[in-house]
Amino acid sequence: MKNYDVILVGGGIVGAATFYKMQKRYPEKTMLLIDKMDVLADHQTGNNSGVIHSGLYYKPGSLKAENCVKGRHELVKFAKENNVPHDVCGKVVVAATEAEQPSLNKIFKLGLENKIEGIELINGSQLREIEPECRGEAALWVPCTGIIDFRDATKKMVDVALSIQEKSAVHLSEEVLDFANEGDGTLVKTSKATYFAQHLIVCGGLQADRLARKDGVKLRERVVGFRGDYYELNDHAKHKIRNLIYPVPNPDFPFLGVHFTRMTNGEIECGPNAVFTFKREGYGKTDFDLRDTFDALSYAGTWKLFFNNISFGINEYRRAFSKRLFLKSLQHLVPSLTMDDIRPGRSGVRAMLLNTDGDTRDDFRIEATDRSIHVLNAPSPAATASLAIGDYVADRYAERFAK
Repeated sequence: MKNYDVILVGGGIVGAATFYKMQKRYPEKTMLLIDKMDVLADHQTGNNSGVIHSGLYYKPGSLKAENCVKGRHELVKFAKENNVPHDVCGKVVVAATEAEQPSLNKIFKLGLENKIEGIELINGSQLREIEPECRGEAALWVPCTGIIDFRDATKKMVDVALSIQEKSAVHLSEEVLDFANEGDGTLVKTSKATYFAQHLIVCGGLQADRLARKDGVKLRERVVGFRGDYYELNDHAKHKIRNLIYPVPNPDFPFLGVHFTRMTNGEIECGPNAVFTFKREGYGKTDFDLRDTFDALSYAGTWKLFFNNISFGINEYRRAFSKRLFLKSLQHLVPSLTMDDIRPGRSGVRAMLLNTDGDTRDDFRIEATDRSIHVLNAPSPAATASLAIGDYVADRYAERFAK
């Protein structure tokens, strides 16, 4: 049995950023990062829209607001220093109708409170100068938003961490099965071995609640998965989108709505929608897992979410199985799009720590025990905020465990 000072569970970008920040702060400590997948960033990180978020939408003073802004600056700096493909290209948030303008104004005020640099309210003519095919009554220009290859960023963070301490390691294709207290540390039992760690940091994403309970964390909430489907623009239609176009989000629903994103590889993605998934790590429309489904549907919070958003949820499901309805959503912002312009793309799954009232809009949530730290809730903008989250976790480690 091999001993480590710190074992980190989860090889998404939050786990990788925490590994990097911890190793940088404590270069003498040996650390092990474990992930069950064959490659890093293979779930939420590698299947999101690849956007460097500005920090525009979040409650001032919240962990999301503060860590998104701080993390964005750090992420762009890290990308430049480590040759991670990225582009700070800016985005527009569009009020397509006059009725959406009051919500747009609220977002603008929120952005000012969060000190988002360079944001500007623009009219329809100015919008067309930025995105000629987009139509709207008004828009918010957000120049500090960008795009990035989050898979490459994750890999580079891990590479830099490993270069600091030669005895540290990364183990892929190895699933963490259980934890057990052992003396003043923790035994970490995996599908391949058992390790001993003085301290444990868990960034479990879609499995965060289950891993926390295995470690004795008393948690009332449950993680519920939402699948998001994307379409892509065919080559002949790519000229219709220059960079990033977002709608004014529905304030009653915790997602940003179907939007357009130019990826770092030149593809243009449209989406995602947001539908309840019957498998936490299921990317197909008919994927099903009995345990995941039972856990979600036996939880009162799930049903409260359904009942509170029933019409929205039905529309999202209809759109998931109808290209024509999906196109209609896209035409709300870009009327010139046609059925021939779009083709089905990939899907992603988002983990939301759903409280008993059915509210998914909770802040980032990170809790500690007497020997471990758990990142329990890290939905968007966690990828953008990852390096700041890594610092936040390292600060909690310093407060509780550093000697």
